[in-house]
Amino acid sequence: MATQGLHLILVIFFNHLICLISEQEGSGFIYNGFLQAQPDLHLDGAAKILTPGGLLQLTNASTQQMGHAFFNQSFDSSEKNFSFSTHFVCALVPKPGAEGGHGIAFVVSSSLDFTHADPTQYMGLSNISTNGSPSYHLLAVELDTAKSVEFDDIDKNHVGIDINSLRSIESASASYYSNTKGKNESLQLLSEQPVQVWVDYERSLLNVTVAPLRIQKPNHPLLSRSINLTQIFPDQNYQYILGWSFSRSRVLLQRLDFSKLPQIPHPRAKQKQTSPLLVVLFVLLSLVVLAKYAEVREAWEKDYGPHRFSYQSLYKATRGFEQDGRLGKGGFGEVYRGNLPRIGDIAVKRVYHDSKQGMKQFVAEVVTMGSLKHRNLVPLLGYCRRKGELLLVSEYMSNGSLDRYLFHREKPPLSWPQRFVILKDIASALSYLHTGANQVVLHRDIKASNVMLDFDFNGRLGDFGMARFEDYGDSLPATAAVGTVGYMAPELTTMGTSTRTDVYAFSAFMLEVTCGRRPLDTKVPAEKRHLIRWVYDCWRSDSLLDAVDTRLGLECSEEEVDMVLKIGLLCTNVDAESRPAMEQVVQYMNKNLPLPNFSPDSPGIGVYIPVFLDAACTSRSSLVPSSSPPSPHNSMFITHTITYGDGR
Repeated sequence: MATQGLHLILVIFFNHLICLISEQEGSGFIYNGFLQAQPDLHLDGAAKILTPGGLLQLTNASTQQMGHAFFNQSFDSSEKNFSFSTHFVCALVPKPGAEGGHGIAFVVSSSLDFTHADPTQYMGLSNISTNGSPSYHLLAVELDTAKSVEFDDIDKNHVGIDINSLRSIESASASYYSNTKGKNESLQLLSEQPVQVWVDYERSLLNVTVAPLRIQKPNHPLLSRSINLTQIFPDQNYQYILGWSFSRSRVLLQRLDFSKLPQIPHPRAKQKQTSPLLVVLFVLLSLVVLAKYAEVREAWEKDYGPHRFSYQSLYKATRGFEQDGRLGKGGFGEVYRGNLPRIGDIAVKRVYHDSKQGMKQFVAEVVTMGSLKHRNLVPLLGYCRRKGELLLVSEYMSNGSLDRYLFHREKPPLSWPQRFVILKDIASALSYLHTGANQVVLHRDIKASNVMLDFDFNGRLGDFGMARFEDYGDSLPATAAVGTVGYMAPELTTMGTSTRTDVYAFSAFMLEVTCGRRPLDTKVPAEKRHLIRWVYDCWRSDSLLDAVDTRLGLECSEEEVDMVLKIGLLCTNVDAESRPAMEQVVQYMNKNLPLPNFSPDSPGIGVYIPVFLDAACTSRSSLVPSSSPPSPHNSMFITHTITYGDGR
């Protein structure tokens, strides 16, 4: 096959194993960078070790080039139960303006002599006469970034296992198994991002696994092939190796220390003389780009530097906030999925605003929220300010929002054990916000669409600071009525927000999850329209379990369901002081504290007084701060309306 141009280069990452005297069991080595590697490594061709970082460079992007790095230790592959494991980190960095060359390979060979090998499609391993010869004695794991028709390559981004030939006996498009998502994710080999490679040989089985840097070794290999080693042995890229670990035993394989790996240099295209016209066009283009990424920065924000993301990084992370990556839309903005280096998957909430006051306090509260640590809170990572919008960055939750499983038929219904765990998770998170943090944090908008589910379907109380922004430009007191109809406590319009109003909203949420219905549903008969009242009526008629979501079938625990529904009614008591605190709710649900004696005839139980947000907002003069603060601590009023799906 003809090469794809002179820009194609060939390199090989080479490990030399030879049938000689066996070393001791478990022998191996590890290099976090290669400054101390010589004389253990023998380099030839274009290969060299760069200083001061200790990066092993195999080629430097010149045309028709190859480089080898040999390890000078030999092993006897004919011994019984011969095995080895290796883990290395490599990077294939494209030259600016070039399409890239062929790839890199981990090689087991009986010879150190590759002087007659050809670059390009032969990857510096063989030539037209030796390729495919039974006497060649070579095993290679290739990471190939070019498609060779001659060798039946499947694409130009694949991993293959080669025996005595560059025609792979096993190959697959580059990808890795995500342990958290339970599926394969694509992986681009030719990029500036480091790639981890594991090669394990044990009991005649060769496994090849790849993954991005800092991803835990996937549970499933990309390639797996039964191979008998005793029968085998009687591009235009900058290509680098950052670290390498090897052992005769998979159990004893030492882990690479990513913090000690050298940095990858980023190549830049050579500067050429440009005409004045091009200079003018470049300046104009720069102004357009600057306008595109322009941010709002003020002096006071230097205190929050570690929590601020650049707009450019978020723009790139979300691929320009493309619609394919949109997770949902709520009343205060849109949510997009993205990915940031060294952080991973993120959710970015774009909140549009025109407020000119209170921003300093708002950002301070956002940063404070980022410091809260609880396993049932979605971590808020930081923020960015740009013109008329605020961007809030949090960790991405792979299973989206809870309401998708309660009210949208495309998702399978959650079982009762799953729902009960989620209810306890959110109760624990709210108890922490009310009493466990340095300041009392009021959530003010607890509902199914604001509860996120991680990969194990644990409940996480989501991103904070969303709806709060609406109030900062106004003269509204901090206790202004904010929330969603059906979850709002009746005292909100007169007494403002408190921990007790959060308890009320949580009780509506409990009934929502257990009954599979929203607290206010105009599409059902009048007697069932208000969920709190309907559950109360079922209890009063001694048929409390009739309120349970019919999709749960017979698998639910009647004892647990009965307890949850009664706690829900207890927490919606029209008298705020008669509601339990979230600490007590947690104890009730964990059965560490018995429920108090109350009945359908107890004062305040089953009374439903709907609060409509539009009415509250048009009566701002009636909104006064509560005369009894919820805690001696300073209170922080934060709310959110982020959803993965259409917000309701």
